[in-house]
Amino acid sequence: MRCPYCYYDETKVTDTRESGDITRRRRECLKCGKRFTTYEHVEAVALRVIKKDGNIEVFDRIKILRGVLRACEKRPVKMERIQRLVDDVEAELRKEESTEIPSKIIGEIVIEKLKKLDKIAYIRFASVYREFKDLKSFEKEIRKVITL
Repeated sequence: MRCPYCYYDETKVTDTRESGDITRRRRECLKCGKRFTTYEHVEAVALRVIKKDGNIEVFDRIKILRGVLRACEKRPVKMERIQRLVDDVEAELRKEESTEIPSKIIGEIVIEKLKKLDKIAYIRFASVYREFKDLKSFEKEIRKVITL
């Protein structure tokens, strides 16, 4: 670590503290003796989404949040539970072997989590996501929920 005062390359760590995902280190320059603080955090690997049309874009958790909020509109679902659902989806995606994930997998993970959270929100999300072609396929999905 380079000293921010004299730019000397050698410093020693005098104190280290962990705070969640961040490590705070107090350092002392071995040349000028001045002390300074550095912060370290793990850089998360960027997830990328492979869309249905083959295009690839950066994963955006806000898009999932918007979709889930729309599905849960006028439902008795607390915002904390919705936030937790989105956190859980992202955590599950980060466990995947690849950092490029098809949107179909993301949608299915969201659907499974919504099914446990709120049945009506699940049906709303599924009806948009799965693009039911006719009333029969929609009815079939509703019957699955009723038998749960």
